[in-house]
Amino acid sequence: MPTITTPDGVEIFYKDWGSGQPIIFSHGWPLSADDWDAQMTFFLHRGYRVIAHDRRGHGRSDQVGTGNDMHHWVADLAALTEHLGVRDAIHIGHSTGGGEVARYVARYEKRVAKAVLVASLTPNMVKTDANPGGQPQEWFDAVKSGLLGTGRSSTGQCRRVRSTDSTVRAPSRPRR
Repeated sequence: MPTITTPDGVEIFYKDWGSGQPIIFSHGWPLSADDWDAQMTFFLHRGYRVIAHDRRGHGRSDQVGTGNDMHHWVADLAALTEHLGVRDAIHIGHSTGGGEVARYVARYEKRVAKAVLVASLTPNMVKTDANPGGQPQEWFDAVKSGLLGTGRSSTGQCRRVRSTDSTVRAPSRPRR
């Protein structure tokens, strides 16, 4: 069973399959690396190296009573990527794992090629005195009002919008 030991002595279980550009999967609470098996198999068969770990306190990793917070989870992910020599990775995180990925990218952006956040817990994004690096509230107000684009026509009907990678379909509002 492959594990690494973090600087504070916690054993972290991981899976590391294949070769090619790495994709690292970070699971949600209270899941484990096994919850990514279908996605890992899919990308493995398409030439990627796929990696997933059990966060501390989850799955086959040590069940510790301390360090169950984002700071330690990101440090554990950094220890894993360093141990495996991973660079230019695509990081995918679901729920709590998405928060882990967002914070990892902020700290180790030079190691990251792309990030995908799926239904994720993200850090506070609004600029405040306590978070001077955030976006101004006006930006969020513009998004909410549609100034930056919502994908809806003025009638509320579905219309095509173009994303950076493909054409997507914005959902229609339910009829009343």
